[in-house]
Amino acid sequence: MPSSRPLRADARRNREALLAAARDAFLGGEADAHVEEIARRAGVAVGTLYRHFETREALVEEVYRKEVDGLCAAPAELLYQHAPDEALRRFLLLLVDHAARGKGMAVTLESIMATDSSVFDNARTQMANALTQLLDAGTAAGTIRDGVTGPTLLRALGGICGMRATEGRQGEARQIATILFDGLRFGAPRAT
Repeated sequence: MPSSRPLRADARRNREALLAAARDAFLGGEADAHVEEIARRAGVAVGTLYRHFETREALVEEVYRKEVDGLCAAPAELLYQHAPDEALRRFLLLLVDHAARGKGMAVTLESIMATDSSVFDNARTQMANALTQLLDAGTAAGTIRDGVTGPTLLRALGGICGMRATEGRQGEARQIATILFDGLRFGAPRAT
């Protein structure tokens, strides 16, 4: 297991190269990409991979965790750049697009579903918290109806994002997410 000490610059570069190579492989649908191939693409030896990630599953978890972290960092920037309701609309579409990109990784993620990993629970919590942040900002601005929680909205999006399993449905999923967004504005004190 990696220690809690900060990594040296070269070790940090190696780790990031491994994560980038694994991300490209997994999101590209290469569910069976072997650690040897990922290490080769990252330009490091397989031993270096195992120094950073004890198992292939640990690598899969970290790739997924970084994807979710990146996605859930978006609300702060969206709220900085846009009105709260527009920030929420854009984040809903980001979630749909994230699910569509993730379809290539779905098979890879099955390898950690049977473990006692908390990565999925943590991801759901992060996404629900991001949605709550946006809903609260919209409610405070009077542009989003009150009484909808982040976890509830996330469950609604789960059904929409589940459409990604069928090829060519991302456009339809985005359209349904927009309809859901319109429903969140209905009944808001200052809805436009």
